[in-house]
Amino acid sequence: MGHRRHSQPRRGSLAYLPKGRAQSMEARIRSWPKQTFEEPKLLAHAGFKAGCIQIVSIDDREKTPNFGKQLVSLGTVIVTPPMLIIGMRGYTKNHNGQHADFDVFAKDLPKEISRILKNTEGNNLESIQNSIGKIHDLFAVVAIIPRHSNLEQKKPYVFEIAVQGGTIEKQFTFLKELLGKEIKIDQVFESGVTVDTAAITKGKGWEGPITRWGVKKKQHKSRKSVREVGSLGPISPQYVMYTVPRAGQRGFHQRTEYDKRIMILSNTEKNEFKINPAGGFKHFGFVNGDYVVLKGSVPGTYRRLIKLRSQIRNIPKKIIKPNILEVVL
Repeated sequence: MGHRRHSQPRRGSLAYLPKGRAQSMEARIRSWPKQTFEEPKLLAHAGFKAGCIQIVSIDDREKTPNFGKQLVSLGTVIVTPPMLIIGMRGYTKNHNGQHADFDVFAKDLPKEISRILKNTEGNNLESIQNSIGKIHDLFAVVAIIPRHSNLEQKKPYVFEIAVQGGTIEKQFTFLKELLGKEIKIDQVFESGVTVDTAAITKGKGWEGPITRWGVKKKQHKSRKSVREVGSLGPISPQYVMYTVPRAGQRGFHQRTEYDKRIMILSNTEKNEFKINPAGGFKHFGFVNGDYVVLKGSVPGTYRRLIKLRSQIRNIPKKIIKPNILEVVL
């Protein structure tokens, strides 16, 4: 019996399981930062990926070799149209977890939003306010309309955003005043803060173990195949373990990337930076209205929904405004 050659995946690749196709074009945010604000505040916003540019800035990271010098970095442009607060949802909590207790929706919602909501009547605000003490968490139900970013998609995205700060009574009053109103990106974030991005990655289709897991190709004449795994595992146990790299779906996965700094938060009407290249961004077009530029790359292809959440790790003690010298298109 010949020697079995083991081609194992590169170190750390199992951390990216699962590798199945995402169930929706909209990424879910399952955890929220526990921050103590004096006043209630929304913890997220959303937008659509437009393209990439280069940013020339002064490096303000202390105790680094490039501190105080010019730094050229990649920037991802995300168009952030206003979000519409269409309702709120309250959750109670017991030993079995969280449970939705009530829903409240705004009146006279746009047609494209009321069409996808099964029940917009919800509960009475006055009756809820009397029993607000048993509520553990409050979430804002928001809608973002792709057409406001000059995209062709008609159906809006509807999702929940956590509210933190103050007491539950303050949060309820805060959301009650926002019902039916629009929230802009500068009401949630500011330039210099760090956010987490949640999105669906670019789909690659069916891929083999070489590109999907990064295993090493076999040597010439070692086997009849080259781009296959050398061994599926030992004789016992008699099954293929999940750690063995196999072919399958690559891309179109839900992924969350942490600590993306907002380098620019502006509006095209301000003419603060020339953000649109000649002819517009490829596969997107021209950016109009509010936008942000994040440092580094962002998962997903162009025109895909990107959710921006307040960072949950490595929260800095102070916010430093970036010193942007130039934008290279």
